[in-house]
Amino acid sequence: MAVKIDRHGQAAILSHPEIELLFAEGLQSDRDRALFGVCLYTAARIAEACSMLTEDVYTSTGRVRASVNIRKAATKGKLATRTIPVIEDLRSLLTVWQPHVGPIYLFPSRHPGHHWRHITSDSAAVILREACKRVGIEGASTHSFRRTALTEMSNAGIPLRVIQQVSGHRTLTELQKYLEVSDAQVRGAVSALSMLSYGGKQRLNDLQPEFPSVRLTQSPESLKNSVVDTD
Repeated sequence: MAVKIDRHGQAAILSHPEIELLFAEGLQSDRDRALFGVCLYTAARIAEACSMLTEDVYTSTGRVRASVNIRKAATKGKLATRTIPVIEDLRSLLTVWQPHVGPIYLFPSRHPGHHWRHITSDSAAVILREACKRVGIEGASTHSFRRTALTEMSNAGIPLRVIQQVSGHRTLTELQKYLEVSDAQVRGAVSALSMLSYGGKQRLNDLQPEFPSVRLTQSPESLKNSVVDTD
């Protein structure tokens, strides 16, 4: 698998220990953990997460909604609005972040005079690079969270049509490009062929050579003279 190095190549899939490390030690603020939590737990693209509206995540009383909206205008290709259920891990991150949200955007610009704007994808990429460097994770990018989420769902046996509903991909072919196949999965796939085992097979030690070996009880010269001519 090609790993992303110096912003070249495909974004790495994050392992469970790497996710734990990033959220515990790499990401330094409630905003950063909430931002990348949205990317991980909704499979959102970084641009979609950065431009989320506060009202699409919280009720008028400040409670986290049961589902969040990723609006059509923010999606790649502006295909359709996606509604993603909020799992408990994401709810916890969003609850902590709620007192600091902007009046319009979930993640307002870091610049004090630009709270009517949202944080940019480039700024998010810088935040993540610093976080990964802090904990020694290589090959990750903002896209890693989306790839990790979709691959995790696929590994859990979720049908691709359902995953496509979450990811918002136009076609299943586009979705499959995101999904990583591990060496262990390949070994497991080949091992599944054992169900095709045929009956009556012999163990290796029971197999006899097709042509019995000849013990050299005579000299090579005498053996040569005893060969029968078959022409």
